Amino acid sequence: MKAPGLPSFGRAMREEWALDPAITYLNHGTVGATPKRVLQAQQAIREEIERQPSRFMLRDLARVGVGGRHREPLRLREAAAAVAAFVGARGDDLVFTDNATGAVNAVLRSLPFQPEDEILLSDHAYGGVANAAAFVARERGARVRIVELPFPAREPERIVEVFAGGLSAHTRLAIVDHITSESALVLPVARIAECFQSRGVPVLVDGAHAPGVLPLDIPALGVDWYAGNLHKWAWAPRSCGFLWARADRQQGLHPPVISWGLDQGFTDEFDWVGTRDPSPWLVAPEGIAFMRELGIERVRAHNHALAWDAANRLCARWGTALETAEAMSGAMVTLPLPEGLGRVKEDAQGLRDALLFEDRIEAQVHAWRARLWVRLSAQIYNDSSDFERLETAVAARA
Repeated sequence: MKAPGLPSFGRAMREEWALDPAITYLNHGTVGATPKRVLQAQQAIREEIERQPSRFMLRDLARVGVGGRHREPLRLREAAAAVAAFVGARGDDLVFTDNATGAVNAVLRSLPFQPEDEILLSDHAYGGVANAAAFVARERGARVRIVELPFPAREPERIVEVFAGGLSAHTRLAIVDHITSESALVLPVARIAECFQSRGVPVLVDGAHAPGVLPLDIPALGVDWYAGNLHKWAWAPRSCGFLWARADRQQGLHPPVISWGLDQGFTDEFDWVGTRDPSPWLVAPEGIAFMRELGIERVRAHNHALAWDAANRLCARWGTALETAEAMSGAMVTLPLPEGLGRVKEDAQGLRDALLFEDRIEAQVHAWRARLWVRLSAQIYNDSSDFERLETAVAARA
């Protein structure tokens, strides 16, 4: 139920986004979608930069520059403080990155892996993160160990047990998703971290999909590093991610691009990695402010309920089974498609193309474990009729 004076969610909210009205957009989780007011605020920042580019970039933005007097407080640090408050952290422990994958790369490439060391991942890890781990392991003579998580998943404790079973005497880092990408599972990060920390294994969380979907108190999770995206569910422009590092894990942590900030401290080094457009980072607090105005818990509750209800209805219509526990779902739910639609990557791509170009529906479809799956993303501009269109389109092809 909405509070008096607040707008209703659903199709009417499409006016707040620049999305093509001819497309049923069910894929918010892939690259996000930015509200118009945030884009307008971003343009205002770009225009401000262009009025005095050198001053803004070299004096107002970050501490690292060409010398001379700097503006205080610095613009990036102001934005970082606002984002940090949103995720329960201190601004001095948070830096901006292009995306969560960039933040993960920063941690992986800063750690002194030795031959025979192991990096632990699950088979639900995001492909870009898995590639980054494989690259670093290859360069250092280390290894990547993959644990296979149960799916569909109903018991968080079973997830903890599987991760724990993958630990060895050689494990030097565990990378854990907060919300998995393709399977859309909310993992029990705090319990996994507690298990790993008791064994002396540091934990890096890939939280690409969590900010804006889950209430976050990152320090309370007991992890060492947390990589997040703000351009997905927190309504920032692309590309906008962050890296949080526990205070005792900040020394020796470097961005993937080394520039003038080298060895000048955690925040200074990440705040200046060369000349680039800082507007996505500076305007990130505007996306959070918009969400606060609408009611953060209200937004989360709407998105979760819509995704979960749609998943159950679609499975019933298609004759498939949704076996994932509701408690392990957020604003996305992954469900199996009818078996007759295919089993391999080419089948998934064909269906995804057909849905977009013939039915005008944008949805994430993938092949996994010898069948096709669709991941439903629910945002406040969606309503049940959007998912009904997907339901009908898939049923006609099954």
